[in-house]
Amino acid sequence: MPELNLIQHHPAEGPGAIATWAAARGVTLNIFRADLGQLPPISPAPAILLGGPYESNAGPAWLEAERQWLAGNLKQGAPVFAICLGAQLLALSLGGNVRRMAQSETGWITVNFIDGQRLKVLEWHEDAIDLPLDAQLLASSTQCEQQMYRAGPTRVGLQFHPEWNAESVAVLNQHFANESPLPREPQDSADYAAVFDWLQVTLDQWWAAV
Repeated sequence: MPELNLIQHHPAEGPGAIATWAAARGVTLNIFRADLGQLPPISPAPAILLGGPYESNAGPAWLEAERQWLAGNLKQGAPVFAICLGAQLLALSLGGNVRRMAQSETGWITVNFIDGQRLKVLEWHEDAIDLPLDAQLLASSTQCEQQMYRAGPTRVGLQFHPEWNAESVAVLNQHFANESPLPREPQDSADYAAVFDWLQVTLDQWWAAV
């Protein structure tokens, strides 16, 4: 079975719908908890980087270790699919910038893609990305222009969270309690289904390029 490294940064932010995609495709996910000091060896192996409640250009010592690990992987040509914090780390490693937004972006947000597609997605972030010079902007929202970008065929960054399904949101709300801005009322399952359909197509395209 093909294998794929997945870097998790927080106990309440697991692979979610990515695990469903991987199981359906016969892909083994090797999950590493960077916040516990777990990182695979530096290599050109493909990796998915998840999000987390940390500043991408500051944060704890283990995050600096991950920044160095990511830089080493990129030098070896590693493909990366990066989400939220992961997308910010990827942008920084490729020469971009991350800055604090005037207002955080949370809950269900409509994202507009350059191909004309629109999708309602879940967000929870306070920082925005200034893209690396060679990156292509693929999607934006009203409040945050840099919602999705591509830096070559195998490096993709998403500011939103397509991996969060209803179970993911329940875990986040339980863990963060009143700090969580995510919806607590039952959400139309069609919204989660639409995001999952998009995620499957997008991951399939990335995995094929890998």
